[in-house]
Amino acid sequence: MAARKRGSTKASPPPSPETTTTHQIEPPIAPPKKALIFKFSLFFSIPYFYLLYQHYMIDQDLRRPILINAALCVAGFFLTQRMIPVASRYVSKRGLFGFDINKKGTPQGDVKVPESLGIVVGIVFLVLAILFQYFNFTADSNWLVEYNAALASICFMILLGFVDDVLDVPWRVKLLLPSIAALPLLMAYAGHTTIIIPKPLVSYVGQEVLDLGWVYKLYMWLLAIFCTNSINIHAGVNGLEVGQTVVISSAIVIHNLMQIGASSDPEYKQAHAFSIYLVQPLLATSLALLSYNWYPSSVFVGDTYTYFAGMTMAVVGILGHYSETLLIFFLPQVLNFLLSLPQLSGYFKCPRHRLPRFNPETGLLTGTRDGTLINFYLRIVGPKSEKSLCIHLLFLQALGCCFCFMLRYFLAGWYK
Repeated sequence: MAARKRGSTKASPPPSPETTTTHQIEPPIAPPKKALIFKFSLFFSIPYFYLLYQHYMIDQDLRRPILINAALCVAGFFLTQRMIPVASRYVSKRGLFGFDINKKGTPQGDVKVPESLGIVVGIVFLVLAILFQYFNFTADSNWLVEYNAALASICFMILLGFVDDVLDVPWRVKLLLPSIAALPLLMAYAGHTTIIIPKPLVSYVGQEVLDLGWVYKLYMWLLAIFCTNSINIHAGVNGLEVGQTVVISSAIVIHNLMQIGASSDPEYKQAHAFSIYLVQPLLATSLALLSYNWYPSSVFVGDTYTYFAGMTMAVVGILGHYSETLLIFFLPQVLNFLLSLPQLSGYFKCPRHRLPRFNPETGLLTGTRDGTLINFYLRIVGPKSEKSLCIHLLFLQALGCCFCFMLRYFLAGWYK
């Protein structure tokens, strides 16, 4: 659900020789916003290296693969930045472009913006994840089966997301796509199906650990569907889809480092290290995409990216065994889903683009009655510019992640 109106994909008549040299070449997209990425990288690297080297005594056997993974991610960041302009020319030639609805009535609203550039991020992510196997996993590794199953689900989701971008499938079909992509993960999952009962409820349940069996796998399946679609429907503003992924991914990396440093259980540490191995490539490639997708967007990410990002975070939450924490990181997405439910379920009319109303004279966005967090926020705080609105929503996302860390800190030892 991007803030765009898809351009016509009808085949145009072949150009005359006179116009070939003047009209066939699409103008290059705007250069990446490197200053924005540098500021965020600097801000994120401080707690990252502090936790990795100073605050916790993390074993060298775990620190080494984490840093190797990080080095691959740096290379993946620059590779993604180089590939996006190249890929944008190809998708534009094939009619995969859109017009920014939130700029309608201005000169920027008539610019053809290349779409579905999430495919670049997905491909680079898979290359990084596959190359990393050479440095960390042996043929008899217990984690290799689940690692490959995770990659299979993510790859499946990238494929289905790109199919959605090309075919533009209806909403009800969109909800089914993640359920199909999650099957490789569910079939290969060999971890525990137990949950730890919160201490205040142990006396009522009669046991500290409860085995849910197939119900746990059903829960994982529903979690994958929710995470994937929640990123997709909390969208419509330049930079929001990628920005929320960057914020949540950063929180996941910090959370995993904290759990590795605080735990003495080798299996528990490995589970969180496994999560880092997949989240760091997601964060690096997403930052490269954000440098082009930040306001004003040079490219649109498409459903390919939103599905891919949601599935990746669902996979690491499931295999890292912190799905409860992941849901708290997704608090704005949960709220957006609850606000959207009456329209998505068909109880109220659901327009194709549930976007705020843009005023070309003032350049501000005003909230409509559609049930999205974006419109709800604008109805509360009043009209905002698109860039300012995105910053506010990402700050709200960061507050949700901070709330999760505070909740875990205050409830540690009492709740579980």
